Amino acid sequence: MKELDLLKKDWQKNTDSFEQVSEIEIYKMIHKNSSSIVKWILIISILEVLLWTGFSMVFSADDYLKKINNEGLSFTLKAFTYLNYAVIVIFIYLFYKNYIRISAIAATKQLMKDILKTRKMVQYYVWYNLGMIVFGLIMGFIIALYYNPETIILRNKVEHDPKIMAITIGILAIVTIVLFGLFWLFYRLLYGILLRRLHSNYKELKKIDL
Repeated sequence: MKELDLLKKDWQKNTDSFEQVSEIEIYKMIHKNSSSIVKWILIISILEVLLWTGFSMVFSADDYLKKINNEGLSFTLKAFTYLNYAVIVIFIYLFYKNYIRISAIAATKQLMKDILKTRKMVQYYVWYNLGMIVFGLIMGFIIALYYNPETIILRNKVEHDPKIMAITIGILAIVTIVLFGLFWLFYRLLYGILLRRLHSNYKELKKIDL
């Protein structure tokens, strides 16, 4: 990235110089840098899946589901888990295709299109994960309240006392907002820097293409 910045500065400051850096050289550096960024997006997404998979294996919900003893619910949760993994694998596959395409293309306009496409895809991926986190929290609360036999007393109070229901919903909302905010910051840190660099590359390519 430092090498690319130096080339851009040299290109901007020495426009009348005989030895000025050519647009082709700038393009090659942006191309190489963009390919590297997309590769890191692919690597990070794979590592993220491995991390959450390992986390779910260590903190398995099997014992909890056995305690609930509801085969229909267990089947639904497992099916939802497999569906979620399938969607994430599709995203990773699309990241891989973007990496291969960006690594191979030569046209400036096509590279610009693929950079925008990659940025949008990563944004969709992040919002999908955030949506699943919120959905998972809500579903976890409903399961704990209405299917866990140990919470029958609390369930009865919630159903018959509007104040307790309001407090319970308020606590759920606060916990959901806090966790959503933490994960949003996590994803912003994880992918935000890479996306900003891609956007910077797009702006430089736009200057060249004019």
